[in-house]
Amino acid sequence: MKHIITRSALALVVGLAAVPATYAVSKAQQWDYLQPDRDQMIASLNVVELLKRHHYSKPPLDDARSRKMYAGYLKMLDPMRIYFTANDVQQFDQWATQFDDFLKSGNLEPGYAMYNRHLTRQDQYLDYALNQLSKGVDAIDFTVAETFETDREKAPWASDEAALQDLWRKRLKDEVLRLKIANKEPKAIEELLIKRYKNQQKRLLQTRSEDVFQAYINAFAQTYDPHTTYLSPDNAENFDINMSLSLEGIGAMLQGDNEHVKIVRLIPAGPAEKSKLVAPADKIIAVGQADKELVDVIGWRLDEVVKLIRGPKGSQVRLEIIPASNAPNDPTSKVVTLTREAVKLEEQAAKKSILNLDQDGREVKLGVIEIPAFYLDFKAYRSGDPDYKSTTRDVKRLITELQEEGVEGIVIDLRNNGGGSLQEATELTGLFIEQGPTVLVRNSDGRIDVLTDEHQGVFYDGPLTVLVNRLSASASEIFAGAMQDYHRALIIGGQTFGKGTVQTIQPLNHGELKLTLAKFYRVSGQSTQHQGVIPDISYPADMDINEIGESALPEAMPWDSIKPAHKPSHDPFKPFIAELKARHDARTDDNPDFVFSRERLALNQRLMQQTEVSLNEVERRAQYAKIEQKQLAIENARRASKGEEQLKTMLKDEDEDHIAALEEESKLKPEDDAYLSETGRILLDWLSLSPMAKND
Repeated sequence: MKHIITRSALALVVGLAAVPATYAVSKAQQWDYLQPDRDQMIASLNVVELLKRHHYSKPPLDDARSRKMYAGYLKMLDPMRIYFTANDVQQFDQWATQFDDFLKSGNLEPGYAMYNRHLTRQDQYLDYALNQLSKGVDAIDFTVAETFETDREKAPWASDEAALQDLWRKRLKDEVLRLKIANKEPKAIEELLIKRYKNQQKRLLQTRSEDVFQAYINAFAQTYDPHTTYLSPDNAENFDINMSLSLEGIGAMLQGDNEHVKIVRLIPAGPAEKSKLVAPADKIIAVGQADKELVDVIGWRLDEVVKLIRGPKGSQVRLEIIPASNAPNDPTSKVVTLTREAVKLEEQAAKKSILNLDQDGREVKLGVIEIPAFYLDFKAYRSGDPDYKSTTRDVKRLITELQEEGVEGIVIDLRNNGGGSLQEATELTGLFIEQGPTVLVRNSDGRIDVLTDEHQGVFYDGPLTVLVNRLSASASEIFAGAMQDYHRALIIGGQTFGKGTVQTIQPLNHGELKLTLAKFYRVSGQSTQHQGVIPDISYPADMDINEIGESALPEAMPWDSIKPAHKPSHDPFKPFIAELKARHDARTDDNPDFVFSRERLALNQRLMQQTEVSLNEVERRAQYAKIEQKQLAIENARRASKGEEQLKTMLKDEDEDHIAALEEESKLKPEDDAYLSETGRILLDWLSLSPMAKND
């Protein structure tokens, strides 16, 4: 498509015909100041050229990519389809195959026109909601039998203004009802929502041209893959601002999730992880400094929320969150207090413990090495300090200590290890293999670099298992994949995260571009991308893999394979996998912790399918009560199997009883960790089945 729309024609096509005239006259032109400038135009042309030349995939910029960008931009602006009407979208549709041409010519105006319409609609909704709230929450009728669809990602666009306003009515009613069920008084609900909406309206008026440009260019960049992103000049100094907080904060990776900010991962040994009060997929809805009033952050930009959460080391920050453990659409929140601090390298260090298990009346000792991250003190290493700290050096020392204690095998625990130093993943692999390649890196030009363990000899050749879960990512996947491909260890646990791509930062005349330029492959030739590492024996997932992981991200690059760099001739595990799995299943069919994990995940997955909620208060409360009863039954079944006291209601995380339970949990022995103990028992099964196991 080569036809480029002029500015005057564009204004006509994207005029405010669908907006009520009185509104259009008074407010619709208030965002006319949002116009692209020359620097942004040049930056957009540079992004097009960089992606064309250097992105790993190098897909063509054509009509097909234009359609993908258009769909992505619509979803970015209106993910729940509550702002645009069918008429709006019909007007935008004429550009569906023209964004490739707009980008090639540096024409940013269509992107600005769509964003301005989005701002207008948002402002309309906020005006509507504030007007309704001025009549009082008590004026809303919660006795009517009607429903609201909470997942409107694929719902039809509102047919006209009347349909859109009815959608807004139901949305506001749902928000009020959620707060009522969360035990807030009508007056408090009015005050909270009025303050929230007025703040959101104020923030709309603070929208900058850079906000529009960043959204539009990212709609294009992220058609390539989710990790390719444009960074505005404000965000360029902290290129990972869209995913993480500084380690001088709470130690959590964050990302935007519609109107919320969601925790993606906890940094090992960070304040959030050590608190045991927050978890991945929790949503942050308010932030407060120490004992000051909480600030509602629903609808805020991610970078603005990050600024509130950051602060001086040693200071406190309060977060109001909706826990991921809540049932879908359950608005119950909790407030947690965290002390900001830097994550110390020594706190992320690998540590050991002894797992004591009974095998046929004989007590067996297994070693456990927990590795929270793949770390390396680069400063000390580069300065030539002989005592520099690293994962491999620490693990080597711990193995020696465990062998001196007489362990009969070792479990490497990589649960929640989000990665780190690629060099350390290679070095650690070298402790357990004779010599050879550890990981392959395929670049955008097709060149394959092979990272290799060049040290001859095996430091530890005894029985080994590696325990992983969904939050084992990046360097963890490289190590676990190598152990599996060399048939050096049994991999046990959950399917890993699946991030197998490499990014680099390219400076622009205006901001920066983070783009994917390489891909990791295991020595078997399989990519770690998207699929991650599939365990030899799988455990019930402790989180929904549809919510967390690479495969949960839009436009994630696919799994593929290349020519293998290593083909071991003998697989000592293969003849016994079926028997090992049968024994594992027999042990865990009625294991209270495994049963609990399976049933809780199954319940949450069923509830995730139920996206239509009642707007009748009696029915809604009955729905929540029924869900809580199911959750309580699952929890009490686990407690009964372990001889623990039954609960009358689900514990809330702020309850004193729950805090005490967390403190007790921190004192648990390795044997009390059901997944760790079962991993040890699988290792013992392997030792009993294979006469050569102790020598392999």
